[in-house]
This record gives sequence, structure tokens and C-alpha cells, in this order.
Amino acid sequence: MLSIHIENIGEMAVVECAGRIVQNESASKLRHAVTSQLDARVIVLDLSEVPVIEAGGLGMVVFLQRWAQDREMIFKLFNPRPFVRERLERVNSMQAFDIATLDEMMALVAHYDSGMARTA
Repeated sequence: MLSIHIENIGEMAVVECAGRIVQNESASKLRHAVTSQLDARVIVLDLSEVPVIEAGGLGMVVFLQRWAQDREMIFKLFNPRPFVRERLERVNSMQAFDIATLDEMMALVAHYDSGMARTA
């Protein structure tokens, strides 16, 4: 079962996923979580706790990347486990995924967190 937690940091939404993305139900849950972030400029899909992703989940990640791009949002993946990264690389021949490094994530959090401090 997939669980999702969303952390909003200024105009950045970090969608933290935990569990397997293997069935239509989990892919639909992921779609709803990401597409509900209409106020975000940056969406980061944290895959740290996703041990397995199957075809439906991969297709959904491709869909979400295109969805974000159509709305001029930045869409990044963060910390996919080796099996998930391997699956993403297979799909990557069709679509390039932007996988953020830890340093990049720290910079994004600092940027959007400081932006919140200025507007408060």
C-alpha cells in the first residue's frame, strides 16, 4: 500500500511516497496528490521509501512530469532506490527525468524556505 505525505515549503511541494507503486489504486493516489498542488512552482517527488514501481506507476510518473511541464512547473524526482532508478532509466529513453541530488534538494529547501520568511 502506498502512503503519501505532502510538505509545502513556500512555492515548493515535496510529495513523500512510502510503499509500492504497483497497482492502479496507488498510481491514482499519486496522481491526485501531485495534481492537487496547483499553487506550487516546484514539485519534488520523493521516492526514498518506494522499493518497487511497476508499469502503471512508471506511466503515472511520465504523465505527472508532462502535467507539470504543461503548467510551467518544475518537476523533480528525489532519491529513488536502485531498483526504482533502474526502472526509471528504462523509461528514460522516452522521457528524461530530472533527478535532484541531495545538494540540489538542500538548496531548493533553503531557497523556498527563505522565500516564505520574506513574505511572512
